Amino acid sequence: MPAISRDEVAHLARLSRLALTDDELDLYAGQLDSILTHVAQISEVAAADVPATASPNPETNVTRPDVEQPCLTPEQALAMAPAVDEQRFMVPQILGEGE
Repeated sequence: MPAISRDEVAHLARLSRLALTDDELDLYAGQLDSILTHVAQISEVAAADVPATASPNPETNVTRPDVEQPCLTPEQALAMAPAVDEQRFMVPQILGEGE
């Protein structure tokens, strides 16, 4: 017995506002049946004593600690810029008007 019927696929298509042909209903019913059969097989293997996990590897934070360090003042940064306008870096325009 299939895990999902053609009528159930048609019902799902209506709920999803999809217009499917008869051939598409047959195709998707077969594909969904195959997927659901595989999921059922995997569910049989899953053991209750094995904890659920998102990753088989332990998750560790590999980022460095956030340490405050001296940095350039705005004036120093702008002094190195090729073009400045009103305390802002000037860059060449890449988009046309209204984009």
